[in-house]
Amino acid sequence: MTKIEFESSIDFVANINEEKDCLMSQDPTQDNPGVLWFNIDVPKGHSFKTGDRVRVIVEKIG
Repeated sequence: MTKIEFESSIDFVANINEEKDCLMSQDPTQDNPGVLWFNIDVPKGHSFKTGDRVRVIVEKIG
């Protein structure tokens, strides 16, 4: 099983439509190989906001 896990701050919460938002973290320089980005859609009703620290887990199943 392949698994990647990291912690980061949310830089931006975008309104996609009436059903979902997008949480984003993007290093502005792209020069730091240790900084991992994320951009993920989540259902409305979440409590995430800019500046929150989150753990991102990507895991291959099967």
